[in-house]
Amino acid sequence: MPRKGQRGAHRPLGAGDDPQGFAALAESYLEALRVRNYSEATIASREHHLREFIHWAEERGLTRPTEVTKPTLERYQRFLFHYRKKNGQPLSFRSQHGCLVPVRALFKWLCRQNLLLANPAADLDLPRAEKRLPRHVLTAAEAERVLAQPDVSNALGLRDRAILETFYSTGMRRMELLGLKLYDLDAERGTIFVRQGKGKKDRMIPMGERAFAWVRRYLEEARPQLALTPDDGTVFLTNVGLAFEANRLTQLVRDYVDRAQIGKTGSCHLFRHTCATLMLENGADIRFIQQQLGHEKLETTQIYAQVSIRMLKEVHTRTHPARLTLAAPDAAQLAGGNEELAAELAEEEAELADERG
Repeated sequence: MPRKGQRGAHRPLGAGDDPQGFAALAESYLEALRVRNYSEATIASREHHLREFIHWAEERGLTRPTEVTKPTLERYQRFLFHYRKKNGQPLSFRSQHGCLVPVRALFKWLCRQNLLLANPAADLDLPRAEKRLPRHVLTAAEAERVLAQPDVSNALGLRDRAILETFYSTGMRRMELLGLKLYDLDAERGTIFVRQGKGKKDRMIPMGERAFAWVRRYLEEARPQLALTPDDGTVFLTNVGLAFEANRLTQLVRDYVDRAQIGKTGSCHLFRHTCATLMLENGADIRFIQQQLGHEKLETTQIYAQVSIRMLKEVHTRTHPARLTLAAPDAAQLAGGNEELAAELAEEEAELADERG
């Protein structure tokens, strides 16, 4: 199953020129999304997943949506469940869910257009997507260590420091930073105007004084060396004066995180998680975090309330009765004179010490 952006994603949606076939109807559906002002990123994602389903169906002799039944879609769902990637790993349930949602949306649209009499996907039970916590979040000290990696004595290092500071201070998405223009920066008010963020929504967000100072220094000292004529106003430029491609920016940030040797991995989104978590731990209201990150639903932001363990740790230390006031009790004390229990507790402590190395 080719990933988005790979060569397989450029295959046609389906075979033949049948006006009632999958290819023609799926193209009409995607065009309808454009008319309704869906973002190109959303459309590209749905096109990718529809292409995979359509080719799966055509391999089984199904070339028209009218030939698809609910059992057919359930077979495809089982196929996704048993599918294995090149590294031998299965698709996560979140990925399986993402593969099925565009298929279900296609059939819903076909029914609304009276191109199908009944919707075979209407009662399809989608897999439950896991609510995963961010794998890594930086502490303030770790973030500072990453930020200190660029060599700011040259133009590219100064640019990279400004990029890292912007990610850390604002928590903006990668594509939002790539799209920044000079007129989006308001140093006097200390704000950045994010144009057409996720869901084609604009928002105004604050950025700290230190981050603005690094951006200002980059604009004054480094950007004039990188900019081409005519200048389209893109804030962050590559060494050849062009806007960054998403993958190149990802690799740039990842390299600095790896170079810091903090035992954690990540890239642009790592700073988004870090920004939100540290602000929450320092007392920011979660609704302000929601506005800062541009989340449509508060539930999306609440994941950071689970990541911000420091406040929970402080509450636990203040309120839990099993506090350590004197020397740590040994296994025999904990066992209360029970020799068998003492031996078992001692073994548990030894095993835990071995696991910790």
